[in-house]
Amino acid sequence: MALRENAHARARAVYRRPVSLSQDPLAPQPPSPFAPDDPGRFPAWRNLPRRSRGLSLRTLVILRWMAIAGQSATIAVATLYFHFDLPLWGCLAAIAASVAMNLNATARLKRIDSSLPDGGMTAAHLGFDILQLSILLGLTGGLQNPFCLLLVAPVTVAAASLPGRQAALMGLLVLAATVSLFFVSLPLPWQAGTELNLPPLYRFGIGLALITGVIFTAAYAWRVAADAEKLELALATTQDVLQREQRLAALGGLAAAAAHELGTPLATIQVVARELLRASAKDGAAAEDAALILQQAERCRDILKRLSQQPEGGEAAFAEVGLKALLEEVVEPHRGFDLAFEVSVRTASGEPPPRVRRLPEVVHGLSTLVENAADFANGRVRVRALVDAGFIEIEVVDDGPGFPADILPRLGEPYVTSRPQGKARRALAAQIAASVAAAAPGRKGRKTTKPEPAPEAISPSQGGMGLGFFIARTLLERTGGKVFVGPGDPVQAKGQPKGARVAVRWARTALEAPS
Repeated sequence: MALRENAHARARAVYRRPVSLSQDPLAPQPPSPFAPDDPGRFPAWRNLPRRSRGLSLRTLVILRWMAIAGQSATIAVATLYFHFDLPLWGCLAAIAASVAMNLNATARLKRIDSSLPDGGMTAAHLGFDILQLSILLGLTGGLQNPFCLLLVAPVTVAAASLPGRQAALMGLLVLAATVSLFFVSLPLPWQAGTELNLPPLYRFGIGLALITGVIFTAAYAWRVAADAEKLELALATTQDVLQREQRLAALGGLAAAAAHELGTPLATIQVVARELLRASAKDGAAAEDAALILQQAERCRDILKRLSQQPEGGEAAFAEVGLKALLEEVVEPHRGFDLAFEVSVRTASGEPPPRVRRLPEVVHGLSTLVENAADFANGRVRVRALVDAGFIEIEVVDDGPGFPADILPRLGEPYVTSRPQGKARRALAAQIAASVAAAAPGRKGRKTTKPEPAPEAISPSQGGMGLGFFIARTLLERTGGKVFVGPGDPVQAKGQPKGARVAVRWARTALEAPS
């Protein structure tokens, strides 16, 4: 039973080419790998409050209550204190319309998430406010009313919170209201027995000044909001980079602790394996199993040794290697298990493939991508390099099921995985389980010639921690690469899966060895 559990645990283990996690894992981040056509935004940026998303309904309700209070107080003071002859019922009707609009919006607050901004709703409410204020101004003197300056406020809010088209629409609405107030308005209310009539040229000047103020104030608000947005995005980028650094730093500490803690039990396993090898027949199945255990323990010891060591310095870390040789190096540990690997290098001008720097980050990152492709592939993995005058691109394509739709938006985040038991793991599990079954003593009354089947499936939680692609992406981006993911071969046999494609592109100067 213990041997069978060990075989199952070995089937779940996948060799990863180690890299020293004590190295600085991050550098300035290049464009996002999630969307090749995107100009470059991290996933966290989607949650930032941008101008194109407008204001929340709660904010609009609060602003309108403030406007209603100010309008009501102004009419009350003008009527009761200054005794101006206002068209009171018309003014109260305009204010009542604004109150009704706000009561309806307040009722909606209980049915929706009022904290979420909505650009279309913001434009509709600001448009209503412009019309309501224009009616009030038309009833109280038009452009002769000093409060016509308030028409600047909705446009300023629109410029700071709405996209260009909707903000421009609000500006055109104010322009139309200004022109209408110049031609159509009631006389300016004044004290009884006196009348104040401003000449048309003066009213034209007021209208022109109002339009000019709207344009310059809106442009200023737009520019300030744009600068604030850039700072906000830069802050989000910095936070994202710091989070990645903290996660990888934690992984580095975990790796060092694991290397220290696993040293003693690994040494015990090696001692027991050597004793089993001496005590077993040289040609027996038990000797083969003991030799396999000893071999894998030696590999684990080498891995732990490299994890606990400092990164190599000097020229070794920057050794030059041919591009084809680099691809063969990252593919070699994953060959076998009934998988066909195709490695090729193509240059746009037909020149010989360049020599590149053998960076540890590139070797580990590409090895992880090839490993993931091998786990998901049905029978074929293609690793191809394309060299152009300005860039070097390496792509890894498999013929597996492709990226699940629910995983793709979060691909690259830590602890996100859908790893199944791939063909490589199934073959390894079958080999070890068959060896264990052949070496196990037969039970009374039962035949032992047929080996027990290997486990056919491993749950996603067992298949992987979701850290491989996260680490690979971070290390590759550190070298200046841009990681893109998408579907595999565009043409597949009918009914066959399309597969997955992961491509890494560098500027040629970032990867090519100096001549």
